[in-house]
Amino acid sequence: MSFWEITAIILAGFMAGTINTIVGSGTLITFPTLLFFGYPPVMANISNSLGLVPGGVTGAWGYRSELRSLGPMLRRLAPASFVGSIIGALLLLVLPAAAFEAIVPILILLALVLVVLGPRLSRWAASHHVEAVTRGRWVALILGVVFAGMYGGYFGAAQGVLLLGLMSILLPLGLQQMNGIKNVLGAIVNFVAAMVFLIVDPSQVDWTIVLLVGIGSILGGLIGARIGKAMAPWVLRLVIVVVGVTAIIFLLVT
Repeated sequence: MSFWEITAIILAGFMAGTINTIVGSGTLITFPTLLFFGYPPVMANISNSLGLVPGGVTGAWGYRSELRSLGPMLRRLAPASFVGSIIGALLLLVLPAAAFEAIVPILILLALVLVVLGPRLSRWAASHHVEAVTRGRWVALILGVVFAGMYGGYFGAAQGVLLLGLMSILLPLGLQQMNGIKNVLGAIVNFVAAMVFLIVDPSQVDWTIVLLVGIGSILGGLIGARIGKAMAPWVLRLVIVVVGVTAIIFLLVT
């Protein structure tokens, strides 16, 4: 491995950790980078998932102040991410990529629509006195988090966009609080999926990639939290849309 390859992978990990903390879809940077250097797709995907775990932890830590009052909610949503990520990781190991990726662009587009319409839908909910999270909304949210976890365990890119879109219409929270929840759930998905990969098929893990991506993602997670929290809600939504559209284009042309 050359100096330039090492540098490029660390830099990609840094950028991915930053983008994951702000909105998600950091995999759209690291995954193509690893493919460029000739790593097999499944190995690149699995090693990348492991490497991004530390960045997810530092990103979630950076949003700890926004999460202080949300412990009960996280305890209800975390198991859904746990279950979904296991299913998604197993799908990656047993199914052809086309079986799942065919619908991913549609899902991301739906998530973007939800993010954009989130404030309007929230105002509509408030005007109809449905600020509280009803039982039906909880069921829809948990099922959505399970599905986002499946997607995240399988590929990961734009998992954050899906989660933010879902929460935008189902939770009466500010965007920064939802971003904090997204970071915690994303870290859970990456970690659990990585453990599944290690147990079921450890030969697919390249530990050099894991180390290099991990170094970059740790720093990226810390810096991404600072950048994300400094953004106005409309700017953050704009970034979400840009990243989401980029994800759709990437998945359609590759």
